[in-house]
Amino acid sequence: MQILKNITRRQWNLLGFLLCFSFLAYALYTQYYGGLDPCNLCIFQRLAFIALGIVFLVGALHNPLGSGRYFYSILGLITGGIGVAIAGRHVWIQHNPPEGLVSCGGDLSYLMDAYPITKVLSLVLEGSGDCTTIDWQFFGFSMPEASLFWFVVLTVGIFFANCRK
Repeated sequence: MQILKNITRRQWNLLGFLLCFSFLAYALYTQYYGGLDPCNLCIFQRLAFIALGIVFLVGALHNPLGSGRYFYSILGLITGGIGVAIAGRHVWIQHNPPEGLVSCGGDLSYLMDAYPITKVLSLVLEGSGDCTTIDWQFFGFSMPEASLFWFVVLTVGIFFANCRK
């Protein structure tokens, strides 16, 4: 436990960035080498990991003293909370698919071309039949469940790592 107390805020933020980067690298690996096509909610989770990773990276590079560290705590809570919400919605859709979900709601590039951004967000968060498919599991957890777990861990981590003195 003493080792955890000796880790600086900069090191915690760098670890968070490396974890976010690793999750994104693995997601791209499963897409391009594993043949798993991401659904729209998966892509939004990737975007949330990118945003959270940027907050971690900038927090590590800036390494503010005093009250500036609270800025990264709050920003991390917001970006991580968005990731938790998206991954939580995806997990819910996988376990409780609503009636009448179509098998394909269109890919993200089509939706972005056809609708304004507010409508795209609404359509993506409604999910599609593709979002209910579980193609990957690790110890019985689907990829959205694993993402939800890590979003929670990273969100709590960025808050406490940046709030401590």
